Amino acid sequence: MLKIDSILALSVADACNNLYGSKPEPKQISVQSTRSEFEGDRTVVVFPFTRLSGKSPELTGEQIGMYLVKNDDNITNFQIVKGFLNLSVSDNYWAKALNDAVAEKECFGLQAAKSKPQVMVEYSSPNTNKPLHLGHLRNNFLGYSVSEILKAAGHDVIKVQIINDRGIHICKSMVAWKLFGNNETPTSTGEKGDKLVGRYYVAFDKAYKKEVAEIISTGKDEETAKSEAPILLAARDLLHKWEAGDSEVRTLWSTMNRWVYDGFESTYKEMGVDFDKLYYESDTYLIGKSLVKKGLADGVFTQREDSSIWVDLSDVGLDEKLLLRKDGTAVYMTQDIGTAILRFEDYPSLDRQVYTVGNEQEYHFKVLFEILSKLGFPQASRCHHLSYGMVELPEGKMKSREGTVVDADDLLLEMRTSAAQLASEAGKLDNIPPSERDNLYKKVGYGALKYFLLKVDPRKSMMFDPAGSIDFIGNTGPYIQFNYVRARSVLRNAGIEDVSTLVTPSTVHLDNTERNLLMTALSLPTIIEEAARSYDPSLVANLCYDITKSYSRWYQDHPILKEEDSDLRIARLALCSLCSQAIKTGMGLLGVDMPENM
Repeated sequence: MLKIDSILALSVADACNNLYGSKPEPKQISVQSTRSEFEGDRTVVVFPFTRLSGKSPELTGEQIGMYLVKNDDNITNFQIVKGFLNLSVSDNYWAKALNDAVAEKECFGLQAAKSKPQVMVEYSSPNTNKPLHLGHLRNNFLGYSVSEILKAAGHDVIKVQIINDRGIHICKSMVAWKLFGNNETPTSTGEKGDKLVGRYYVAFDKAYKKEVAEIISTGKDEETAKSEAPILLAARDLLHKWEAGDSEVRTLWSTMNRWVYDGFESTYKEMGVDFDKLYYESDTYLIGKSLVKKGLADGVFTQREDSSIWVDLSDVGLDEKLLLRKDGTAVYMTQDIGTAILRFEDYPSLDRQVYTVGNEQEYHFKVLFEILSKLGFPQASRCHHLSYGMVELPEGKMKSREGTVVDADDLLLEMRTSAAQLASEAGKLDNIPPSERDNLYKKVGYGALKYFLLKVDPRKSMMFDPAGSIDFIGNTGPYIQFNYVRARSVLRNAGIEDVSTLVTPSTVHLDNTERNLLMTALSLPTIIEEAARSYDPSLVANLCYDITKSYSRWYQDHPILKEEDSDLRIARLALCSLCSQAIKTGMGLLGVDMPENM
């Protein structure tokens, strides 16, 4: 809520109390932007107050408007449009609001750090059998941005990932490397470790399909062929040996996982994301098994005749869920139970966990949260699955085992290259020293990618368009960056080193365009709060675009450095500074770096 909205809400409540002898409930007072076709800055919805006045909406609005003009120095005029009271806010107020906002600089009125409950955000959480891909980029950028937005809203945030480092998928890469690898390593090949391991995951699938086809050719049905393929049996054998603690298998597992971890770390650094703590499935699944057995002893879970352990969630509209197989081995849910409870133990002040995972796992997390509740964790009802849609490609769905994914490292390189080419073609490199150009290409290329993936509501699936994402026109990261640089250039050309020293005179008049631009920029803290509540960075992204678009139009029509009225020139420089502050703050919450030259 804008500060003026809070002020007006109090004034309206006071008006009703003095005029009608009773105050409306705070939730009944709605203040919003006045539509552009009407006179005024802020609009109050009058209909809820007619119960107090006993009069028509028009007459009620007329009485409240007259009271406000007489008793509130912030209001200079009003207009009634049916049941809506349009209020004109004084020049004095807008000058003070502009001065206060500019003086706050980078803080921009955001909440004090750690003033709200502690929240843990999980994101990335890859399997160690393949490199990161385009889907991981949306996951990482989304989880990181939500973490930064929650911090800006005042929460103490812990950023984590669970590394899925065990299971049959890991063993598939291992057995393929044993069969076809000739002992090659990242060092011997010069290949990133995650790519090397991922290559053998693809090699497994190719060999598996070949074996299945050969078995089918002998007359066996497809289902039998799939279960009898020698390479799959070899992978299952490795899994059993791993769970039994076989030293040779464990050594190979540790070695190949380390190759992958090193590769991941390199990609994360390039992406600009980080984590406060790492969890490993190979550790937490054991905790989950012990908790399931304890839950069985406490009567929370049940055991069937074949010794498998289940939870019955029919009382909350869900199905029965397997927690431990009849042979005592764990399922994914077992691991997630162990991970969740371990995190609550690691962080006793933890209020809730936010899981950044694709929408195909929605049922899984409903089950997980209900199990945590049955195990007696009060935080379970506050845990949240940040469900997001898939990133689609024109060629169809990505498949890691078939090698049809868009590799994250390759895409980052493509974005850097595209940024360099675009900058060169647009003639924007003349004032950029060669030593600074690579850094600029990263800021523009990666900024384009991050903004493109975050400007869409997380719940929606999206089509990735590399060329469209890096355009300097339209709702793109480079468009926002370019206008930010232009605003900073205006301030530099004005010779202003400390914008907080700018003091807009109280008598200066801002026209409707300038007031609307000011109100849009001042809405950033409100949007951050809303984005934190809904875990939706697209709200911040699109506000940055709205500010930029409005600023660009205002910049074209309103001279700044050539303005002859000195008071108005100061006000416009302050507004220019405020917009650049708002854009930099908002884009920073998306993980986008803003260049100072472009």
